[in-house]
Amino acid sequence: MNAEDPGILFDAGNPYERPTFTLGIEEEYMVLDPQTLELKSHVNLELLSKGRVLLHEHIKPEMHGSMLEIGTGICKNVKEARFEVTKIRSIVAHLARQNGLLIGAASSHPFSHWEDQEIFPDERYKVLIEDMQLLARSLLIFGMHIHIGIENREVQIQLMNEMRYFMPHILAISTNSPFWEGVNTGLKSYRSKIFERFPRTALPDLFSGWSEYQHYVDLLVKTGSIDNAKKIWWDIRPHPFFPTLEVRICDLPMRIEETIAIAALCQALAAKLYSLYEKNLSFRQYRRSLLMENKWRAVRYGLDGKLIDWGRQKELPARELIRELLDFVDDVVDDLGSRREIEYIYQILEMGSGADRQIRVFNETGSIEEVARYIHRETNAGLIEDVTPFLSGVHAPSVEAINEKLTSIRSENDPG
Repeated sequence: MNAEDPGILFDAGNPYERPTFTLGIEEEYMVLDPQTLELKSHVNLELLSKGRVLLHEHIKPEMHGSMLEIGTGICKNVKEARFEVTKIRSIVAHLARQNGLLIGAASSHPFSHWEDQEIFPDERYKVLIEDMQLLARSLLIFGMHIHIGIENREVQIQLMNEMRYFMPHILAISTNSPFWEGVNTGLKSYRSKIFERFPRTALPDLFSGWSEYQHYVDLLVKTGSIDNAKKIWWDIRPHPFFPTLEVRICDLPMRIEETIAIAALCQALAAKLYSLYEKNLSFRQYRRSLLMENKWRAVRYGLDGKLIDWGRQKELPARELIRELLDFVDDVVDDLGSRREIEYIYQILEMGSGADRQIRVFNETGSIEEVARYIHRETNAGLIEDVTPFLSGVHAPSVEAINEKLTSIRSENDPG
């Protein structure tokens, strides 16, 4: 049995034909009670049904009834991605308010308990819970996935092998899950450790090429381990149905600007490594066991820790190595048209990741509820207040208008 859906197969193409480097972004939002700021189920409300009427395939439920997943379409560049995320998040926030609810963007709720959450009534979630038991029930985490258009399967594997090295750096920037059920976990990305309890997660091994990877998938299918490659949940993977390389390691950031900056960095990294591949060059590859050391450091300390430069065989401040990463991709960002978006990474390095800012709010206020309130405020920063044009389908704001709106909040360095 082939792991691919025969209805969505695509031509592997010429490995030396430049990838499109399109972008697609998925975000998973918390649904919140406006009074208590606890997670609240949308299952019996109109939020999802209205969202599907307006957003079609761009919104769907997740296993827990207090979570909504949104996804952009295929975006030709980072500016289109910025427009799409802003539009969709604005509409979802509007629909939530109409249903007496709020939304929040972070990878763990500061104090809600998984035991209290309603499961969305869908057969696939019943199957998942039957298979994974408590691991699935307690999977109350929220992520962000970034799809990069790389049409050739061999190139996907080559770039996956090389991009693995930088996944801990990306995670450190995105960390946004320090609290779990009212407790400061001491980790900047507690979501990462919750998810790693599932099989086939974390960073992948090296693969010599697409055929070796496909053999691995086919063997798992043959032995009844999985029914398709979507149940391979690595931090970075070739998407089984779409011509994309999917980055899955990130925590979900609060601000749209953070989401777009991280997506732009992932896109630029893929483009930079492909530019080396075109010249018959490659980035040095390391064992998974070494790269997992850096992932642990990113999970535990985020931007405040040290990562290991395996080439120099020494540990260095995470911020220093992230600045080196920005220098590494600098010569491709203008061609991608993403310099402005990527430069927001420098602001994240200054003000701290979402996890840093959540902890700061808690230390300043002593209130875990204030942390949830802060998450909601940051999630709504830069949203379109009047979404009526989108709802009526006439005279919707242009990409330029939304980008101008977002530019107006770039200087709002308001981590507290």
